[in-house]
Amino acid sequence: MGSLGRCLARSLPRGQPGLSPPGPRCYGSAPPELQEKTLVVAKPDAVQRRLVGNIIQRFERRGFKLVAMKLLQVDRALVDRHYQELRHKPFYPALVTYMTSGPVVAMVWEGYNVVRSTRAMVGDTDSVGTIRGDLSVHISSDSVETARREIGFWFRRDELVDWESRERDQTYGP
Repeated sequence: MGSLGRCLARSLPRGQPGLSPPGPRCYGSAPPELQEKTLVVAKPDAVQRRLVGNIIQRFERRGFKLVAMKLLQVDRALVDRHYQELRHKPFYPALVTYMTSGPVVAMVWEGYNVVRSTRAMVGDTDSVGTIRGDLSVHISSDSVETARREIGFWFRRDELVDWESRERDQTYGP
């Protein structure tokens, strides 16, 4: 059986409002070259509304691995680097004001197809069962290349923790 064939399909218990059913959980079984990292930023409104734990829980239930996380007050320089392609848009001053209005939680998540899965989990504004639709929070990178660049803005290489998940071993034995 191939390494992707070892992924286990699981679903959430029914009756839990606001949670979308996860896809296959791979527990790190994908080859290293298929593992991706993505940046997820819980913005000031998510921190103020105490939604960070809910966001983390959704990623963990999908089987993704948290490899870095920090709470910080964003400054103008970081906003300018992160949103450099938006600097000439008319809404940019409001975006800077918003992003610097309170603390954010920056996270790096790792896993098979994590960038595309994160985009689906975040969803459109009116999507029920998504982070944005349920919590009115937008938080993710849009491609592997963008994620790689953005992670570098928020985290030094030595802040990313390379660790092996033992969840599969603890659940099914050695």
